[in-house]
Amino acid sequence: MEKQKAWVWFKGGLTGGKWVSGFIATSDEKEGIIIERTDFVRCRVPEWRVQFKEPEDEHKGPQIPKNPTWKYL
Repeated sequence: MEKQKAWVWFKGGLTGGKWVSGFIATSDEKEGIIIERTDFVRCRVPEWRVQFKEPEDEHKGPQIPKNPTWKYL
């Protein structure tokens, strides 16, 4: 996969979760997607946390699986 613009889902505090823009996402043969942004640490997250089209509602989250992994080390 080449680098693509992406929105990443973050759990929320009092205001709930939201999609955050400005990320560049790539994947390779390993599980998950690598996300990068200048003000965040580069990391690998599960595919369900990444969206490649701008969300219609930034506060409507993805289908979160039971016992989800939020970040791969």
